[in-house]
Amino acid sequence: MKKSAIILSGNLVQDHEFIYPFYRLLEEGFNVEVCLNEGKPVKGILGTDIPPNKNHAVKDIKSVDTKNYDFLVIPGGVKSLEKVRQNRDIINFISQFHKESKIIACICSGAQLLISAKIVKGKKISGYYSMKDDIENAGAIYTDLPAVIDSKIITTAHYKDLGPWMKAALDLYYKEK
Repeated sequence: MKKSAIILSGNLVQDHEFIYPFYRLLEEGFNVEVCLNEGKPVKGILGTDIPPNKNHAVKDIKSVDTKNYDFLVIPGGVKSLEKVRQNRDIINFISQFHKESKIIACICSGAQLLISAKIVKGKKISGYYSMKDDIENAGAIYTDLPAVIDSKIITTAHYKDLGPWMKAALDLYYKEK
């Protein structure tokens, strides 16, 4: 079975939080697709060019079937995700992914999208420290560890923990398969 992942993001994504999981998943043999809010190449907050692939744009996400993916990555970048989370199609995609009990790896301010998708209530969730109140107000239990696993949602607060976070997400994926 072909392993398949999708990364959801947008302009001004946090470069490390996009690049590391992208290449780590490729290294593991995943087919990795990128869906950008703008549907065209964007810049990371540090200036990296981030191209979409398969031309997935937000306007096209309704035609992107969650059943085609095993793994969802939501990188951070507060300036990016404040815009991305306003798109109901992306929020619905995340909600559907969760309903299908698939792995969601989310870092930093990506927790905003989990909150908007209404999938955090009662769960241990990490996110950037400035979002602690938002996470708790959404009914989650804020937990600041290198890798927080609750159900099939794996979160972390900061790119300094990219290694343990991706390791935990991949370990869970392989445990499930």
